[in-house]
Amino acid sequence: MDEQKAVDVNEILKKMVQMDGSDLHLTAGMPPVVRVYGELLRMDYPKLMPRDIEDLVYPVLLPGQREQLEKEWELDFSYSVPGVSRFRGNIMWQRGSLAVNFRAVAINIPDMKDLNLPPAVRGLSQLPRGLVLVTGPTGSGKSTTLASIIKLINEEQSLNIVTIENPIEFLHSHKKSIIKQREVGTDTFSFASALRHVLRHDPDVILVGEMRDMESISIALTAAETGHLVYSTLHTQTAPLALHRIIDVFPDSARNQIRQQLADSLQAVLAQQLIHRADGKGRVVAVELLLSTPAVRNLIREGKEHQLYTVMQTSRNTGMQTMDQALAELFLSGKITRDMALEHCVDRVELERVLRRGQY
Repeated sequence: MDEQKAVDVNEILKKMVQMDGSDLHLTAGMPPVVRVYGELLRMDYPKLMPRDIEDLVYPVLLPGQREQLEKEWELDFSYSVPGVSRFRGNIMWQRGSLAVNFRAVAINIPDMKDLNLPPAVRGLSQLPRGLVLVTGPTGSGKSTTLASIIKLINEEQSLNIVTIENPIEFLHSHKKSIIKQREVGTDTFSFASALRHVLRHDPDVILVGEMRDMESISIALTAAETGHLVYSTLHTQTAPLALHRIIDVFPDSARNQIRQQLADSLQAVLAQQLIHRADGKGRVVAVELLLSTPAVRNLIREGKEHQLYTVMQTSRNTGMQTMDQALAELFLSGKITRDMALEHCVDRVELERVLRRGQY
């Protein structure tokens, strides 16, 4: 990419933000590629060679990050372009060359009311203790949802909040609350290591960027059980699958205990997707919401998570809703098309029945 020697990664990232892109991909053999509203678009640059990617990316890394990349062959990091945006980055090796992804993170944390979340979600910021999970595929807005909840707590309550993230995405300033943000790889060695020590910081609220392994899940559950409010994320499509994922991490001999801990500590599970809007102007979030009730807790204890979907279907009066109910509401209000609703549904037959009756 000889004619691009004067171009640096900041310029490309700035153009990405101007395009309203969510992700920038730098891969050998391709020009820079931007994801805009879910679609991949090639930018007006020559194809990148392996050396071009190194020249673009190495200058933004700290010495320790470059050493980590050379040692582990992959790296999560955060990066800021002043006046443009913050970015969550990931570097990996593929076919002997670097491949890099930058995900744009809004500088301003959105208000919950602007995210199209169910009204009951606001109450999750006022819980005294317990576990709240936000699930969904990569790029579904989980971090944005959690950031809006933390922002609301920070504005309305005087609490001590500790976050453990990889990397830090949204930057919070102290308002009514104290906020300490720890980044894995910079401020702590791992999620599990940070969780082992976090209780010594007198936290009221703990945000765990992702519960990745048995140790981090176990410590998070214990923290939720012992009077702390814990928020975290998982990569699952539905709320019941999130509970299956947690339980399945543990050996058979420990699963009854984990079910009991989940039943006692779980407050809510949000499963969300981002759906293309009918007017073509961006995407809107569809949210499935499971709230803890006596019926929900009993089903978790008894290992009957497969019945939770029925509970959500019949408990809208408590604030719960299934993904298909959320999609039906978005379609009937004109925000998404019928095809988009059917493409992202959990049970096509059930969704079509609801749409035929014109109710949700």
